[in-house]
Parts: sequence; structure tokens; C-alpha cells
Amino acid sequence: MAQQIFHGIEFLPETTTVKQLFILLHGVGARSADLVPLANKLRNAFPSAAFLIPDGTFQFDGGGNGRQWFSISGVTEENRVSRVAGAIPTLHALVRHAQARFNVLQSDTALVGFSQGAIMALEFSVVHDGGVGRVLAFSGRFARLPEKAPELTTLHFLHGEDDRVIPVRHAYAAYEKLTELSGDATLDIASSVGHEIPDPLSDRAIHRLQTCIPLRSWKQALSST
Repeated sequence: MAQQIFHGIEFLPETTTVKQLFILLHGVGARSADLVPLANKLRNAFPSAAFLIPDGTFQFDGGGNGRQWFSISGVTEENRVSRVAGAIPTLHALVRHAQARFNVLQSDTALVGFSQGAIMALEFSVVHDGGVGRVLAFSGRFARLPEKAPELTTLHFLHGEDDRVIPVRHAYAAYEKLTELSGDATLDIASSVGHEIPDPLSDRAIHRLQTCIPLRSWKQALSST
């Protein structure tokens, strides 16, 4: 059953029980191997976690041997929304299967996306609030800004200031919207960085994961006092 749902690269802890689950989603036209360097860096910080890097659901329709989560051929601001929505059920099945396989709680699961993978991860957080505890969105954006902020998922936006593929204004807009909706989000912008995951942003992502206490935890603590 696992082979039918998951196709890609996985790294499992050798001597410990899996305590956390990271699922990394690559960008359009890429492959799972492209996110191995990021996975290795995260593995050093979270040695008891399982890491899955699935290949995108579809063959990239722009040529080459890359994959995609949804087609960007003729994509517009309007039709992007339906394309992303149509791709979410497959991702949801993959996430749920992985959580069951490793017996990992939803709150101990993180979706880490780059570019198109970040778009997918952000949409997942809205459609399946609490389906994962954290979303790390590198160089991503919402297909459409949400009308309601996720309450059970913390969102971390990490973006290059000089990104020409997905301009940084999308990260600012998402963070401002979530703040307006009392959502749980952080924003980190790297200067002189384009559409990529440089060390300063991956280091910042690890820092956020290790130090950022979810807003819901603060609310629970306050309500019990």
C-alpha cells in the first residue's frame, strides 16, 4: 500500500522510534532529489524524525523529466485556485497514510514546501486545518488569500527579497492577512536572495521549529490559569 501512495525518497531514523514526520514538497518541474540537501539539514536538527520527499503527482508538462503537483500551463490568478484545490486530495491521502504508517500525531507532522510545493502546503493548511502541526513555506504563496486563518496549524513563511518567480509581496500579503485574522504565522525575509533556499533561510526555519511555541499552546495555557 505504501508503494501505491508514496513515490520518492525517504530517510528514517536508524535507532530510535519515529517521533516526528516531515514531508517535503518540491517545486514545479523538479524532483524529490532536489530537496535532499534541505532534508539532510533538517535531519541533523531532528534526528528522531522520518523524512519523506515525494515526487510530484504528475509529469511536468513543460518538458524534461521533472514532476508537478498541478499544471502551470496557461495558469492565471483565477484558475490557479481550482487547480490547487484539485490536487489537495492526493496530498491529503499521502499525509494521512504516512502518519498512520509511522504512528505520528498530526501535531507532530510538518509540511515543508518550496515554490509550487509551498503553494500546496499552504492550501493544505487551510483545507485541512490541524492535519499537520507546522507548514514551512519557502518561496511560496497562497493560491488565494484565506478568509479564515488555520487555528491548529502554525505557518512559517521564508522568502527571498529578490525572488522574481514568486515575488516577496505575496509572503508579506499572506502574513498580513493571517495577522488580521488572528492566525499563527511567522515571516522571515532574506535580503539579496532570489527563488531559492539558501543557508540563512533554512537555518531560520530550524530556529522557528525549535523555538516557536504555537499560538494555540499559549491560548490553552492562558485559558487554564
